[in-house]
Amino acid sequence: MLHPVPHPSKKRAAVLLSLSAVAAALASPVVAAPAPAPAPAPAPAAAAALRWSGCATPRYPTLQCASLKVPLDHDRPTGRQISLALTRVPHTAATSQGPLLVNPGGPGGSGRTLAGFVASALPKDVAAQYDVIGFDPRGVGSSEPALDCGAGHFKPVRPDSVPLDPATEQANLERVRSFAESCQTKHADVLPYVGTVSAARDLEVLRTALGAERLSYFGYSYGTYLGAVYARLHPDRVHRLVLDSVVDPGGVWYEDNLAQDQAFDARHKSFLAWVAQYDATYHLGTDPAAVEERWYAMRTALRSAPAGGKVGPAELEDTYMPGGYYNGYWPALAEAFAAYAVREDPKPLVAAYERFGAVEPSAGNSYSVYTAVQCRDSAWPRDWNTWRADMWRTHAKAPFMTWNNAWYNAPCAFWKTEPLRTPDVTNHDLPPALLFQASEDAATPFEGAVAMHDKLAGSALVVEEGGGNHGVALSGNKCLDEKLAAYLRTGQAADAACPAQPAPKPTTATRAVPPSAGGAALHGLLGFRG
Repeated sequence: MLHPVPHPSKKRAAVLLSLSAVAAALASPVVAAPAPAPAPAPAPAAAAALRWSGCATPRYPTLQCASLKVPLDHDRPTGRQISLALTRVPHTAATSQGPLLVNPGGPGGSGRTLAGFVASALPKDVAAQYDVIGFDPRGVGSSEPALDCGAGHFKPVRPDSVPLDPATEQANLERVRSFAESCQTKHADVLPYVGTVSAARDLEVLRTALGAERLSYFGYSYGTYLGAVYARLHPDRVHRLVLDSVVDPGGVWYEDNLAQDQAFDARHKSFLAWVAQYDATYHLGTDPAAVEERWYAMRTALRSAPAGGKVGPAELEDTYMPGGYYNGYWPALAEAFAAYAVREDPKPLVAAYERFGAVEPSAGNSYSVYTAVQCRDSAWPRDWNTWRADMWRTHAKAPFMTWNNAWYNAPCAFWKTEPLRTPDVTNHDLPPALLFQASEDAATPFEGAVAMHDKLAGSALVVEEGGGNHGVALSGNKCLDEKLAAYLRTGQAADAACPAQPAPKPTTATRAVPPSAGGAALHGLLGFRG
């Protein structure tokens, strides 16, 4: 069943006047009713004290590292142990507010570098009060064992993501089925224990190992859902809870991905309208609809002649999808588009693909964890006819990435590990939480933040009005950053609105990210798809 996302409009401003009423109006059906929240887990076995050692970098000179043993199966705490890789920037104030765990999303995102970024981006007096702690969740990065299901899964040139004929559909199905089978073959002993609830229980082991009575948590994107699940399991252990770019907890995960498809299409149209605004620079036309036609003409041409032997239609979508996460990339993407469509020069397009779309070696790990978590967290349709019908229906409204996103998630149609029922994250026992959301965010559409706000009693929602970036706190918006700092100081917050940062201006350097866009460092850490 579709979970439609309204086209961006000026009506979003009115939402701030009655967030709770909007939440009720926006209630939407999901594949299956969520299960009741899991019963609070028993206290974990006493964890050994963490041994921190210096792992400083020139940018983060006080960074420390450690590893933590956690049970593979939390219901068998004395059984097989796995390890989580941690980083820390220690507090320097005389009085500490305890640990602040940070997570960049995904699922599958490595959080170790995020600790240094957050500690350096917060006001000094705020950072001084916290031990800012990054971590690689189970299966991720330097945690052990690390998942890696299928080398070369994204090797170009892939079949066209839009299955215009049975052969193309079959080629894509074979790819995703092979990936699912490879995961099962390589990691069958681990996959039943890779999911959001298991990761949330890891955080409680970490809290115990830190010797902290309570912990604070700051998560972006998927990290908002992980934080909400932890808070539901252990509300009395939460000191501060910050959720930025919020997952809709009622759509995990099939429905949320359908919502993304429509939101990303709207955001791609915003990018093309921006290109039309700067016709004097890009020479692609002044009519956004005409510019859109030229973009899809480029996509069609690449089907028969991939640029540089690397960029076909699927790779083109991979290249332009990051523009839906962060508009600081728009000038580089527009330059690549213009070079190909106007000057018949494919080299900038290939360079843009290598920068934004090409999969790095580490991405095999992050995608493997992404898939393992999403497929385990909730039930996905097992009948491919359901996927096919839903995708064509959505593609008719939102052609930019519907099928690309479908194939990204389609291993879940063939996953062997039984799915869990989605927990209800409704929470009346938390201290006030603080939520941040851009009104036009594509990766986690606005309605999800409203739904989470309604589920977390006493929470506050700060909206970046007119903003379309994914991940907004600590990205250069002074209004948002001041509200984050005040909350971390005092725990007090209220619903509010902040104006979005200005859109970027064209630049001549393909790889340049204009300072006016803000947030380049943050978005480099958050990555895409999460």
